[in-house]
Amino acid sequence: MTLTRPTGGTAGARSTRPRAGTGRAVAVLVLVALGALIPLLGPSVALRDTGEAAAPGVGGIGLLRTVLFAALAVPLGELFVDRLARRVPGAPAQRPRGWGAYAAGAGFAAALGLASVVATGNLVPSSPAEIDLGGLYASRDGKLALLEVNAFAVAWLCALSRRPASQVWPLAAVVVAEALRAHPVTEDSPLLGSSLTLVHLTCASLWAGGLLYALRTLRRWGAPEAGAALLGLYARVAAMLLAAVTATGVCSTLRRMPAATVLEQLTTTAYGRALLAKVLLVATVAALALWARIRLRRAADPLTACFPARVEVALLGVVVAVSGLLTALPVPIRW
Repeated sequence: MTLTRPTGGTAGARSTRPRAGTGRAVAVLVLVALGALIPLLGPSVALRDTGEAAAPGVGGIGLLRTVLFAALAVPLGELFVDRLARRVPGAPAQRPRGWGAYAAGAGFAAALGLASVVATGNLVPSSPAEIDLGGLYASRDGKLALLEVNAFAVAWLCALSRRPASQVWPLAAVVVAEALRAHPVTEDSPLLGSSLTLVHLTCASLWAGGLLYALRTLRRWGAPEAGAALLGLYARVAAMLLAAVTATGVCSTLRRMPAATVLEQLTTTAYGRALLAKVLLVATVAALALWARIRLRRAADPLTACFPARVEVALLGVVVAVSGLLTALPVPIRW
């Protein structure tokens, strides 16, 4: 009697692959939906019992800013990690499919929505007739909003071109526009504030988007040694990015909430509460990053560091959502 391998085994193994892919897609959609609830429902929680009043449509504006920040992080992270991957000896040539075009499309839609708000005097338009597109050219905020819309459109074209790396330039224009928008000329030292925001937003985008693309690259490669080397390169740069994000975040906080009142405002103002939530999340992410780095160095299988790294990238997505909420809440009054 001759023993043969059952033919159904291979078919069964193959049939589980689509199911696994479908499960991951569903999980991502659930996480995105939950992340969208943060800017939508967060304002009412943050503003409760503070005596502050938010602008109309603050939840929608926070959601649009969340999409805009994510649309920056994804392609910038891809470009960043792609350069790191070229430095890995013996690394496979394969790369995961870039999401730059999708991110640019989402960023264009978000920037267009934010521009429509600016065009109606920072109010949510109830009909297209209320939108004064020509008025965008008459104000500083309007011009910056138009710059972001056009920059994302150019980034989309660059992502579809033969040189997708060229999208770094329009994305850099969006970062500069966001830094200038966050600090109007009427505040004290607007250039200093814009510089801090520029560094903070750039480093945060590279950190979050870079980790996402690094994990996708590891899955695409399937080469343990090259994957561990790539994670090691990313971890060294990520440590510097975290330091820059922390330093610029602290300086920006002290500019808006003086040291003598910062502890009180962290619990009594909506902006402070959202900022406190962001600080706690970033501290948790930093702990996960440290755990992943320890595993990368000391574990028998360095790629066991992927587990805390996956949790880290999920929490970084929550941080992006909280950041979008933070930009929509009223800035606390300096005491």
